[in-house]
Amino acid sequence: MHYLYILHSEIIDKFYTGESKNPEERLLLHNQHYFKSAYTKAATDWKIALQYRCNSKEDAVFLEKFIKKMKSKKFILKIVENQNILLDILNKK
Repeated sequence: MHYLYILHSEIIDKFYTGESKNPEERLLLHNQHYFKSAYTKAATDWKIALQYRCNSKEDAVFLEKFIKKMKSKKFILKIVENQNILLDILNKK
């Protein structure tokens, strides 16, 4: 199994989208600034806003790239509220 995950920081009110086999472990790494040049180094209060299980890494990466291309906080909020949007995206690829 692989996951698409979306993190949110209340301090900077930003979202971060990624993919991982283990989103909880990845969250710890982001909050500890393990990834030195990562976008997530801007805060230490990241929380998982969405964790979506995918059938493959390819699907998780596809969704991650799709969301990042949208460059829209409103779109991310819609996905967090309704994960079925992700299934629709995958079905149309």
